Amino acid sequence: MRDDHRRPTREEFTVAGGALVDKIKELVRQGNVRRLIVRRPSGQILTDVPLNAGLGVAAALTLIAPVLTALGAIAALLAQFRIEIERDPGQPRGPYPDDRR
Repeated sequence: MRDDHRRPTREEFTVAGGALVDKIKELVRQGNVRRLIVRRPSGQILTDVPLNAGLGVAAALTLIAPVLTALGAIAALLAQFRIEIERDPGQPRGPYPDDRR
């Protein structure tokens, strides 16, 4: 029996406030992130952004630009954030999915 309904892979990162926007941009550029959740250290969700697999990196960054601007302002006030991501199952985790070096 084939398992075509595998669950997405979940990962969590803790980042300093000043590095938050850069880390989000890096994750979006990887192209295999399905969902992005940013939380305060207390666990409160600041943003929950679904990312479509069909969107290009430029389109995804353009769509979340207002969110990144707001998060950048909040990041100056808080020391740490938790970033949770979901990746499609079986997708590579390298910096660029098409890079097979």
